[in-house]
Amino acid sequence: MLENFKWDALWEATKETIYMTSVSVVATFVIGIILGLILFLTSKGNMWQNVAIHTVFSAIVNIFRSIPFIILIVLLIPFTRALFGSMLGANAALPALIIGAAPFYARMVEIALREIDKGVIEAAQAMGAGHFRIICRVLIPESFPALISGITVTAIALVSYTAMAGVIGAGGLGHFAFLEGFQRNNPEITLVATITILFLVFIIQWIGDFFTNITDKR
Repeated sequence: MLENFKWDALWEATKETIYMTSVSVVATFVIGIILGLILFLTSKGNMWQNVAIHTVFSAIVNIFRSIPFIILIVLLIPFTRALFGSMLGANAALPALIIGAAPFYARMVEIALREIDKGVIEAAQAMGAGHFRIICRVLIPESFPALISGITVTAIALVSYTAMAGVIGAGGLGHFAFLEGFQRNNPEITLVATITILFLVFIIQWIGDFFTNITDKR
């Protein structure tokens, strides 16, 4: 059944999916933590309490988190073209992937920070720790297992996002399955591409669980 299968094309598509996922996960992790910290710290009763800033950032996160990914890609076409000169290829998918995933992860960061025992933060403040020190030495370390667990879930979602982006020409396994499998009526190609995506998801979940377990002090 797979005598004429394009294994080299599958490998190239897999590399594109890994590239898109890796870059967007790193960017989402950084942006999501920054947004999550802002949401947490500016909320009522916290160090930077500010209703106006919290409301603005909360609205931004909610808006972009609510837009379906396929629609977000279309909305960002002018921005993507201005940035990369094209809406095709792996790089062109990155803005939509990052903008789509970062707000989702930011809420996970905020939830993780809210679960930290207030007594730990108050103890650090009582010892004279400044805000930056509390963030770096208390908030992030105490919530790190939850942050890793959250980015694992987000990374898996990003793999599915890359598949959707591939349908409109972003490359990767989604594009390979759609172009070579669906459009050319080769169901075995679609099946192999799907199995490859599942394999990537299992690897991401295993890595995430491993690091969550070794960083969890409980």
